[in-house]
Amino acid sequence: MKRILVAEDEAAIREFVVINLKRAGYEVWEAENGQEALDLFDQQNGDFDIALLDVMMPILDGFAVCRELRKRSQNIGIIMLTARTQEMDRVSGLMLGADDYVTKPFSPSELVARVDALHRRVAVQSPAEKKQVKEEVVSGDFTLNLVNRTLSNKGKLIDLTHVEFQIMEYFLSNPGKALDRTDILNRVWGEGYYGEEKIVDVNVRRLRMKVEEEPSHPKHIVTVWGLGYKWQA
Repeated sequence: MKRILVAEDEAAIREFVVINLKRAGYEVWEAENGQEALDLFDQQNGDFDIALLDVMMPILDGFAVCRELRKRSQNIGIIMLTARTQEMDRVSGLMLGADDYVTKPFSPSELVARVDALHRRVAVQSPAEKKQVKEEVVSGDFTLNLVNRTLSNKGKLIDLTHVEFQIMEYFLSNPGKALDRTDILNRVWGEGYYGEEKIVDVNVRRLRMKVEEEPSHPKHIVTVWGLGYKWQA
């Protein structure tokens, strides 16, 4: 069963979300504030595939919950529910470790499509699939293990979310090649992605903070102006 944690303080919106996710085949756990969401996560031993978090919630807001969930798990997929006019909310959520965001108001089809797309990314590969992939990609001091889904720099592990891992996999599989933002978006988020291309830039900024010695002067994830990015070992 696909398990999702929904944290939304407005009962009408939460009911709308829960009904549509259940119809789509998800087992849904509900929380009406941020603290309740964290308590549910801990009570269930973190056994969730996805967390859907409203930004504006009492006790603990969505940002605080996102930060705490990311401390507890790099594997859970996180989607933020944000107001359409508040771009900084979307950027802030992504920088804290969220994988995606959905702006209010949203349609049932958009919500389910975004949740389904993230669930496909966070789903663990089956043993049969693991046997068919190359085990490691090495680029300079960096080693990407495609079976264990880990990245290391000189043997030191770097924690990556699922989205970050997929971006790194695309980079290391195409060293020195300029990759268009649209290509990265289609490769990682899927061609049917509803959101904005800017999500690529925010995730790259987050990755630079993890892999670069000086994120403001990157040597590995280099900007190709007017196009996108390229990886240099």
